Amino acid sequence: MMVILNPYLNFKDDAKEAMEFYRSVFGGELTSNTFAEYGQAEDPADADKIMHSQLESDGIVLMGADTPSFLEYTGPGNVSVSLSGSADEDAKLRGYWEKLSGSGSVTVPLEVAPWGDAFGMCVDGYGIAWLVNIAGNRE
Repeated sequence: MMVILNPYLNFKDDAKEAMEFYRSVFGGELTSNTFAEYGQAEDPADADKIMHSQLESDGIVLMGADTPSFLEYTGPGNVSVSLSGSADEDAKLRGYWEKLSGSGSVTVPLEVAPWGDAFGMCVDGYGIAWLVNIAGNRE
């Protein structure tokens, strides 16, 4: 078995909504469990918060959770999630870009970069930064 690195996103109180949004972007299967379901809701305010969720779709594994009340929420941090593929995946990657950027703001438009690939950066409506790179796409 090989080691796998997956993004694990932290949210203040909207992990369920955010992960449902990502399922609308990427498709796939989403599983979510609350703190109460795992018997970890020491503070009643945490009972319905998401303790763990996982979205799996077409090679993408994205995890997320709400921050419980006993921990300080520090925001999404200085991390970006990167999506990349070849020109064969152009339509799929542009579709992801449209949905992600449409919910938030564009930092760098998706267009041909100096290295010749199509590249863009955005921040979605949940404050998560995304990079999209379409290799070999010189349009």
